[in-house]
Amino acid sequence: MADQTLDASGLNCPLPILKTKKELSKMSAGQVLEVISTDAGSVKDIEAFCNQTGNKLISNVEDGGKYVFTIEKV
Repeated sequence: MADQTLDASGLNCPLPILKTKKELSKMSAGQVLEVISTDAGSVKDIEAFCNQTGNKLISNVEDGGKYVFTIEKV
């Protein structure tokens, strides 16, 4: 149900979070971004980013080495 999907697979810190920030900046409040990452460090990075910016981390799922985050822009 995401409005946009960002595939950051193969990118290492800090690129997944930087690309997430850039993509969210283009979106309107209430829209949902799905982020796919293979960097285990992105789990803490995305969580911290959402806490700092006020964006809502709806879900964080690990699936076979891929991390899928669902973020609602506020």
